[in-house]
Amino acid sequence: MQYKTDQKEKFTVLTFLDSSLTPNLVPEINDLTQKILSESPKNLVLNCSHVTQWDSLVIEALGNAQQQFYDNNASFVICALSNDLQNSLDATDFAEMMNLTPTETEAWDIVQMEEIERELLDSDDMEFSSEA
Repeated sequence: MQYKTDQKEKFTVLTFLDSSLTPNLVPEINDLTQKILSESPKNLVLNCSHVTQWDSLVIEALGNAQQQFYDNNASFVICALSNDLQNSLDATDFAEMMNLTPTETEAWDIVQMEEIERELLDSDDMEFSSEA
């Protein structure tokens, strides 16, 4: 699988360079997303602008990875889906749970907003624990 990563201050942008994401790539996708989740910054923007087709097993792997990110207080946003990718995603149970944006810039905005939300929630938790 070909991809490039771009490290930003608050997140990593992972851009798939392959046009087709097939089931045999699922283990590599899982390893890659787990590696990003274990490092800092652990937020991920997944750019699919080069992808024209993906298998339902890939969609499932990405949906499960996204859930792991959110379970670990990290963001996972997928951007730049073609109409064909969106249609194949819409045919799955993962369509409603995925955090999607049309552009990479909008994905950056989502990650940054979620970071602010987490910081605010953490500071609220600190206030409540200090009052006890």
